[in-house]
Amino acid sequence: MKVRIISAIILFLIVLPIYLSGGIIYSVGVFLLGMLGLKEYLDMKENEKELPIFIKLLAYLWIPLLVLNVKVSETSVLSIDFRFLTGIFLVFLLPMVLFHEKKVYSINDACYVTTGVLFIGLSMSFFITYYNMNPSLLLYLLCITVFTDTFALFTGQLIGKNKLLEVISPKKTWEGFVGGTILGTFIAVMFYKTVINPEVILSNLILITLFLSIIGQLGDLFFSAIKRHYNKKDFSNIMPGHGGILDRLDSIIFVMLAFSLFINIL
Repeated sequence: MKVRIISAIILFLIVLPIYLSGGIIYSVGVFLLGMLGLKEYLDMKENEKELPIFIKLLAYLWIPLLVLNVKVSETSVLSIDFRFLTGIFLVFLLPMVLFHEKKVYSINDACYVTTGVLFIGLSMSFFITYYNMNPSLLLYLLCITVFTDTFALFTGQLIGKNKLLEVISPKKTWEGFVGGTILGTFIAVMFYKTVINPEVILSNLILITLFLSIIGQLGDLFFSAIKRHYNKKDFSNIMPGHGGILDRLDSIIFVMLAFSLFINIL
């Protein structure tokens, strides 16, 4: 626990100045975060077998293209150049046909890499897009995941009896899932209404926040399933006591993506 607390303090001292600085410093920080996350994701696959070098290089090159490509209009409409998305499918799926060798690069490998580049690249671009729209908006989304995870843990430890998905995450319970959702939603709603927009339609805010809280927990389970598949506890040990970048961003990645569905409502 001591190591976990020290790591959290160090992480906070690194992240806070970057968040407050904004501009190019913030964008570079998010870009580096995405590159580290992608490395962990690819390294997880390589516990099973080594990926072709040029596939990994293409994956690293595609992250900055996605991070910098998402735009937001004056009417809060998100847009992306679909040529970048088309390119992803072409450069990561077609080599499977060229290799035509399961031991070198299979359909499972192609889908794994494509999914990772899309998930990580788009979510990192939203980190920048939402921040540029309103820095407090990013805090609202972080509130959802942080407090949902925190209260899910406490509720599960106090009254948890019924396992949620034991085969993926043995410690998670239905009681923790419900408790985290309710309390995480409440705190995030209060933050949004107090700090961001007091005039927001409360029913819309509650329903959207509730949905995002649930999506965040499902995102956590998604990444836990990946780790379980490869028999790993964490994606890496870059943060002692916490694991890797993706171990900390598993929920927020899905929340970032899902929030794009409601950007025009809130």
